[in-house]
Amino acid sequence: MRINGVDGPNAWWRCTENFESPLVLFIDSDQENCIFGQRGLYLRRIEEHTNTFIQLEQWFTASGQTRVTVVGPPQVKQWLEDMFRGISSENLYLHLLGLSMLWHVQERPLTSADLEDYFRMQS
Repeated sequence: MRINGVDGPNAWWRCTENFESPLVLFIDSDQENCIFGQRGLYLRRIEEHTNTFIQLEQWFTASGQTRVTVVGPPQVKQWLEDMFRGISSENLYLHLLGLSMLWHVQERPLTSADLEDYFRMQS
């Protein structure tokens, strides 16, 4: 799996499996600001560092949730889903893990080695 390719014949968006079963979840506005910053300040950086496309849509719900749709490599989508769920978790360990994952993708690109280490730790 190639997740760091920005362009060329092996770029992530040229692989049709990356567009199957997009990750769709709903987050509260507080979580949206925590993850993506005010007005999506960190959105582009997170997309670049994970080689994904992330779409944010405001939904008219009682709690003012945002629909998050992620398209990209399956392992990266799972990693991001775990990050989102960790950040929203009331379990302190999972919450801190989610924040650590968020910091990682805000600061540097996610690599195949990062994914291997994470999924090995989850087993």
